[in-house]
Amino acid sequence: MTSTTTQTDERTAALVIMAKAPQPGLAKTRLIPALGAQRAAQLARQLLTHTLETAVHTQRFSHIELCVTPEPHHPIWTTVGLPTTNPHIALTDQGDGDLGSRMQRAFERLLPDHDMVVMIGTDAPDIGAELLDQAKQDLIQQDAVFVPAFDGGYTLIGLNQTQTKHLSDLFIDIPWSTSQVMTITRDRLHGLNANWHEYAPMADIDEPDDLAKLPVGWHLKQQER
Repeated sequence: MTSTTTQTDERTAALVIMAKAPQPGLAKTRLIPALGAQRAAQLARQLLTHTLETAVHTQRFSHIELCVTPEPHHPIWTTVGLPTTNPHIALTDQGDGDLGSRMQRAFERLLPDHDMVVMIGTDAPDIGAELLDQAKQDLIQQDAVFVPAFDGGYTLIGLNQTQTKHLSDLFIDIPWSTSQVMTITRDRLHGLNANWHEYAPMADIDEPDDLAKLPVGWHLKQQER
């Protein structure tokens, strides 16, 4: 029992938060018809701040980073203000390409130095610190873990180092922002003979209809600004 605990504690894990600058016209653009550009950006900032607060309450990650677009030194961040001053959260650049390319790049950068990497966006406010810690723990036995989204995508992906050679299979030629993302990902995992675990689906706040799935009180916060 002691040996198992020691081995578990020595496994290193990185947590990556993928985020856009919460600027009108850049973030949460699909919500603009319902909220307007300014309020959509305010919600994006609220989601980003909430996600960062969740991240710093995790217990099992040796590295936490906010991977942003545009890159951290872009003038846009001076305008909107980066909602983190926590020295324990590193700032990194997503780089160019579609969402899959950006995600793959982050995993390629981090998996060589960590036993597992968990990645989330800022769109799922129901993801809590306990779930993030559980994802890290489950990756000791699983090749991958996911939180599916109700819209057919996923709000969390975690990969074990065993998947380092298969990243292109999971991120290239995926029709992002469609209802097919999780289905195609499952098919590809089957093809790789990978074992994975899925947690209960969650809401991904992308479309106007998703606003009803925000946590209690968030609509009021938006109206008060």
